[in-house]
Amino acid sequence: MLRRFCQFSFLIGGLSIATLACAASAPRDPTIQHNRDTEASVSRPSTVVVIDAGHGGYDRGGIPGQRVAEKVMNLDVAQRLRGVLQASGYRVVMTRDSDVFVPLGTRVAIANSYRDAIFVCIHFNSATRAGASGIETYFYSRESLALASAIHYYVAGGAPSSNRGVRRRGYFVLRRTRIPAVLVECGFLTNPTEAQYAQSSAYRQKLAEEIARGIRGRSTVAASSLGTRVASVPLQPFIDQTRVRDPDISRSKRSAKKSSQHKSSKSKKSQKKTSNDNAAAKKKSTSKTTED
Repeated sequence: MLRRFCQFSFLIGGLSIATLACAASAPRDPTIQHNRDTEASVSRPSTVVVIDAGHGGYDRGGIPGQRVAEKVMNLDVAQRLRGVLQASGYRVVMTRDSDVFVPLGTRVAIANSYRDAIFVCIHFNSATRAGASGIETYFYSRESLALASAIHYYVAGGAPSSNRGVRRRGYFVLRRTRIPAVLVECGFLTNPTEAQYAQSSAYRQKLAEEIARGIRGRSTVAASSLGTRVASVPLQPFIDQTRVRDPDISRSKRSAKKSSQHKSSKSKKSQKKTSNDNAAAKKKSTSKTTED
């Protein structure tokens, strides 16, 4: 009887109290409601995104002799990411929007000036070994893991490069920020193949879109990590590198140690030769005295 009454109310075109009562009395599917709530929490922008394009100005980035300037690639991806996020309704703040040098402390201060924000640093990697390749994402605080995991999931999944994982590292811009902060390494510019990818505007656009997908999906990852049943993005395993020494510093220390060992060995050889020469001279002198 109630069903017929609801249909009648709809047919006469009036939004009657009975129609509202019908809607209120209809049973709710908890699964559908939960999915809607989840989608709303993921898709609805609720934070400021501070985008940090690494290096800039006199700081070219990368290693000496690197052909493709990292600072240029970083800024281009950052600007593309801004466009994608703004189209989704996010408020975006750039630590730099041109080829200028911005100190690390200033970048962190900009990030920390927004309470309800996330901080995303865009970088490309480099190595003395041309074969080094892959995508990796860094974080430091526990609150940043879900964001790092989500961004890495999409970027590594959407790029043709290898997956180097999510890593915990105490970089200044990650350690000093008071909001969720990640640093994305979008590939090695010292790798011929990945450098070729990076120089394609279509590829840089793809990177920006995948990073944006990770930002939009971070709530899903956070929920899945707490055991909530959602269509989850898997939480990425990470490597704790907070106590790993900087490879460049380690390399220079090893070189200094080798040089020191070489000098020590050379000095010992010289001393041994001098000692042998003295012994030979003494023996010769003794032999001459005996003959006399």
